[in-house]
Amino acid sequence: MFARKLLTTGALVTATAAVGSIATQDVDSRWYRKLRKPDFQPSRSVFPIVWPALYASIALASAGVLSVGAKRRAARTRLVTAAGGGEAAEAVAPDNPARGYRRALLANLALNAGWSWTFFRMHDLDLARVTASGLAVSSTDLARRAGRVNKGLGLLLVPYAAWCWFASLLTSRIRALNS
Repeated sequence: MFARKLLTTGALVTATAAVGSIATQDVDSRWYRKLRKPDFQPSRSVFPIVWPALYASIALASAGVLSVGAKRRAARTRLVTAAGGGEAAEAVAPDNPARGYRRALLANLALNAGWSWTFFRMHDLDLARVTASGLAVSSTDLARRAGRVNKGLGLLLVPYAAWCWFASLLTSRIRALNS
């Protein structure tokens, strides 16, 4: 079950990376070069190292969460079926803390790819700042949700959440320097 979920989450993360990288092909544009950037802007060489590691952690942690969620749904179905499907069966069915994770993951990945488009393609620093902030909150929520399923899975997403908060700060500072 984990391998199947990893294929799915790996494909989702790869698609997100591909969509985002289409937007960042213009990273050497005249517009970007002219932007004033803060001193804490990482060098270009950092991004091709950091992002693959973060994307791998998203795929792995998400596959783990969704695998546990699928197992708990199956257990719940067995309990409800064994008890005849009545209200009593619902009362004894185990809670599934992975519920809602898939939607949260999809929203997160949309924000992830969306930032590249708002910043590099649309050159909309206000919208990029809002998108980056939403991504930071969303990434923190993913780590929280994963941690409810398994502490290790939540910890696996902490670097992603931290990087997204850093990106939000960086985007906000770039916007402030160029207003």
